[in-house]
Amino acid sequence: MTTVSRSRRAAIQKAAAEIRERCLHSGSGVERTADVIRAELPEVHSLEAWRLALGWPRSRTIERVGALYRARGLMPPGMSESMLCRWEHRSFERPSLEYVEVLCTVYQARPEQLGLGRAPDYEQPQWAQGARYSAPGPQACVLPARESMVTMTTSAGLPAVRESLHLALLAEPAGSTAVVDLSEAAIEHYALGYSKHPPHLLFTEVHAARGLLMQALTSTTPTPDRIENELRRCVGWLSALLGNLAHHLGDHAGARVHLATATTYGDRSGDARLAGWAWGAQAMVARAAGQHIQALAHADRGLASAPAGLPRAQLHAWAQLPSLAALNRQREADAALAAAMRELEADAAGWAPGRFGYDIAEHQLHEADADRALGRTEKAVATAETSMNACITATPGWAAAALLLAQAEAPTQPTDAAQRALDVLARVPAARLRSTSRSRLTQLDAALSPTRVTGADELHDRVRALPAIIDAHGTAAPA
Repeated sequence: MTTVSRSRRAAIQKAAAEIRERCLHSGSGVERTADVIRAELPEVHSLEAWRLALGWPRSRTIERVGALYRARGLMPPGMSESMLCRWEHRSFERPSLEYVEVLCTVYQARPEQLGLGRAPDYEQPQWAQGARYSAPGPQACVLPARESMVTMTTSAGLPAVRESLHLALLAEPAGSTAVVDLSEAAIEHYALGYSKHPPHLLFTEVHAARGLLMQALTSTTPTPDRIENELRRCVGWLSALLGNLAHHLGDHAGARVHLATATTYGDRSGDARLAGWAWGAQAMVARAAGQHIQALAHADRGLASAPAGLPRAQLHAWAQLPSLAALNRQREADAALAAAMRELEADAAGWAPGRFGYDIAEHQLHEADADRALGRTEKAVATAETSMNACITATPGWAAAALLLAQAEAPTQPTDAAQRALDVLARVPAARLRSTSRSRLTQLDAALSPTRVTGADELHDRVRALPAIIDAHGTAAPA
């Protein structure tokens, strides 16, 4: 990163304005003007040069981004002038794919014109060089097919699902087969879209949906036993989601309450998979508090309930393996991992997506975490990197794997570890940074602080400056 004094920055702004005026008089377009600014002002990177060629202050860019989101029916993001400043000036910090798409749209530019395409003027470490953008057409921002699905996410679908459920219950307040089907569809929607929304927003919607079903369960209108049981089961799954969300919001006491409710409703409705999953999630919460013996007890309860195949594989690797490794019970940890693989091999359906499913990236994350705890650092690095590469960049799963990789690298490659953590902070907004990732950042900061390597001080400052997920006044971190 090149440090530029305030006086030099003011001189750059003035010179850029003069270049723009000169180029306008000669009939040059924005692209040519940006090229001239870069040629005459070498401190200016492409992203800033394009904005200066437009004659916009950073505040104008933020306004245009907000207007674009509103035009698309979305809530404006938490993009700030300081974020834009960092993207314009820092060598290693790049906007997320979502912000790249938005910047390309508001600037009417292609990624490479902004230094965000195949030949960016951002100098990244070798490990940070992920997938590049494919060659776009005029006035378009074209992303690789694998990542184009998440260039934009919308919160509009969340209230729409809840409103549809509400309408169905207005027609049939005590519930019906149709209401149960709609409830199951809502649960699937929330589970599959779990990582696409800030946890506090999803928590609000899931809580509201559960409240609607509770009204149906307490309705004075008689309900067939079968329908009532199905509604209880749906309430249980929504409670499981609330427990997981509370955990990711750092509310571990609340998480225990919601998950205990989920196990109760799983047992009462006869849904063994729900009961097993909820016990596994309680193991996760106990593990986060360092209560590994309690976590293993919860995992055992889950395994006693869960059906064979993927549900049991998930419990072995997600609920059992990390605590066994943390307790240095290597033989039992390896046995849990082997049991997970046997269950997966016996399940013809294979991996499943979503919050209640289990995929290869998550499995590798737990395996790498266990290897790191057991001192198998080289294996942990390789497996964590594989997990990270299997995730879409800037998603919660990617952040978890990247930070685990940084933790594994820290003893031997502390500079890379610090830069990797800073990259996560640059790509993932505070509102989307789960409590689990924040915990990894705190642990990594503590490990790197004594080393004084490049990036350690900045990481320390950035971690300390992170806004609370939910502050003392109950306000969520800005997106």
